[in-house]
Amino acid sequence: MTIKEIRELTPEELDAHIATLRQKSFELNRKRAVGQLEEANEITRNRKELAKALTVKRERELQISK
Repeated sequence: MTIKEIRELTPEELDAHIATLRQKSFELNRKRAVGQLEEANEITRNRKELAKALTVKRERELQISK
């Protein structure tokens, strides 16, 4: 998901998206710990998308518009 698509989400959708990404991050880290992770770069992609979503949420809290 691009930053533009994330900015178009409603606050409820954004919170749900963040929760989904956090759950996915937990699952990916668990898979890595037990050696079942197939794509190592998937953790990096998930972490970056979570950072984008959290940035948009923080922008809204501070009422910064782009």
